[in-house]
Amino acid sequence: MKKIITLSLLLVLFSGISFSQAITKNLSALKTDYQQKSKNQKTAAWILLGSGGTLMVTGVIIPRGELIHESLFQKTYKNDGIKSTLISTGIVAMLGGIPLFIASSKNKRKATSLSFKNETVPGFYKQAIVSQSAPSLTIKISL
Repeated sequence: MKKIITLSLLLVLFSGISFSQAITKNLSALKTDYQQKSKNQKTAAWILLGSGGTLMVTGVIIPRGELIHESLFQKTYKNDGIKSTLISTGIVAMLGGIPLFIASSKNKRKATSLSFKNETVPGFYKQAIVSQSAPSLTIKISL
């Protein structure tokens, strides 16, 4: 019986001490982090899109060059390897920008869904349970 009473008192004591968490970051820092991350991702996506488009256009504009080999079904020109490399690299760069645009919009949505308000939570004060105000970070999740 003594063990049960001692354990229950220790449980009440430790639950009162460890009731809430320490605040490490404020809301404005979280919002600015998400906004900055979104801006950086969007900039990188536009750079990939622009450079990919430039590589594709360059690959199309380069002249074929002189005829190297001609067979019954295929003609091989001097600049065919360069052209195909530039066009395929441009396509890959443009496709690489798409996930960055998607991630940028998700981070922007996270930055706008964060809000800050004070919630009332139960707490211990002089052997009584009272309502205390605690700052909370609210994240809106749309389903």
